[in-house]
Amino acid sequence: MRIMQPNVALTTFRPENKAQILAHYLALSAHAADPDHSGLDDVTALIWPESAFPFILSRDARALAEIGAVLPQDTVLVTGAAREEVRGRSSPREAAYFNAIQVVASGGHILESYDKVHLVPFGEYLPFRNVFDRLGLRQFVNIPGGFAAGSERRLLVVPGLPAVAPLICYEAIFPGEVVPTRPAADRPGLFLNVTDDGWYGMAGPHQHFAQARLRAIEEGLPLIRVANTGISAIVDPYGRVLAELPLGAEGVLDGGLPQRIEAPVFAKFPFSSGFLLWAAVLGLALASRLRP
Repeated sequence: MRIMQPNVALTTFRPENKAQILAHYLALSAHAADPDHSGLDDVTALIWPESAFPFILSRDARALAEIGAVLPQDTVLVTGAAREEVRGRSSPREAAYFNAIQVVASGGHILESYDKVHLVPFGEYLPFRNVFDRLGLRQFVNIPGGFAAGSERRLLVVPGLPAVAPLICYEAIFPGEVVPTRPAADRPGLFLNVTDDGWYGMAGPHQHFAQARLRAIEEGLPLIRVANTGISAIVDPYGRVLAELPLGAEGVLDGGLPQRIEAPVFAKFPFSSGFLLWAAVLGLALASRLRP
């Protein structure tokens, strides 16, 4: 895998800069972390961060063609992107927008998408919108009406990788809610967390990364984390950081995918172990009080 951390400033992330931003991504992605390699020929999955484009990727044939032209036959791009879904046949057309992860193959074809389910209030959508509209409040993202939520948490199919549990931004902070409810046979092989923590100053990205590592430990799954401004990393299922790009750096990170381990107790019985521990502590406390 190759993780690309572009470190694009929020002030630069504008539609009028889309050509320069895409050129920056493509040039950076072609530089291997190992000086003995170059290009993407030995890369299975190239991974870019959350909402990587200041435009709708699926509507931009030129951008898709540029991306598709640099991807070798057996390499896919996994990237954050805003996704548009046209609804109805009315004119003017109605559209819903989603914060998504999309898989792009050689030639520029979008193979798969996952839509973020757990949206950030006031950041990605405006709760009680009718009230706040009258007060002049808007959500942070410049999307008409804000983002719509995905219908369900599900696994993402990425050629060359085991089943992926996708996590967009702060979806990674909720214990017990990061793996789709599936039979044991469908347990994913990894977490993929794409994010842009440039909104959150210096402390926020470190806190977010620490919480994502906890999800890896709880579920016994490796974590691949790709952040615009950092911290990007490869983390094993014990929470150990195997490789990392620091906050505020620009660069790429090459590495293999760690193997998952057998599902820990928390993965099999979320929160049950915690309740049992508290019950044991309470029982011991009561026993000590009742002792003559």
